[in-house]
Amino acid sequence: MRQFSVALIAAALGLGAAGAAHAAPATYKIDDDHTYATFAIDHFGASVNRARFDTVTGTVQFDKAAKAGKIDVTVDVKSVYSGSKGFDKHLQAADFFDAAKHPTMRFVSDKLVFQGDKLVEVPGQLTLLGQTHPVTLKANQFACYPNPLAKTEACGGDFEAVIDRTQWGMNAMVDMGMPKNVKITATIEAFKQ
Repeated sequence: MRQFSVALIAAALGLGAAGAAHAAPATYKIDDDHTYATFAIDHFGASVNRARFDTVTGTVQFDKAAKAGKIDVTVDVKSVYSGSKGFDKHLQAADFFDAAKHPTMRFVSDKLVFQGDKLVEVPGQLTLLGQTHPVTLKANQFACYPNPLAKTEACGGDFEAVIDRTQWGMNAMVDMGMPKNVKITATIEAFKQ
């Protein structure tokens, strides 16, 4: 009888450990007060044009134990803000983001790459101007913490990549010497649901 009890306890502990290892990932909703995307592009070697997109929505699924997750982020192109109304209109025009035909950009990833406990990159697909191509975001920093105001766990990070905008058909002013390469960054914070 004692052997049976020990075997039963061992089996229960084994099942408990297996269940913990395969826990479902938690879902986090992007917090629009702490999330935005930016870009920076050289302007003929004289200056750097920078702007940000203030309306970013989406979800993150994250399984800490498995170091795995998914990200689905949508950026409202019309929320672009450069500090100049004229430049904002130009950015929304057909030769750049073409906001009338393509009002959103979207980044989707189903993989998080860790080195030990540190998130190092997020490979995914960026849809811009109706075209989808791979982009890998480098993680500059990433952490989860108990957010005292939201009264739930928050996970967030700062990510960046350099893309060739002509891959998506954004060719404006390239023939005049404006660079193809654009640095993009994403500052994301999401609250556990």
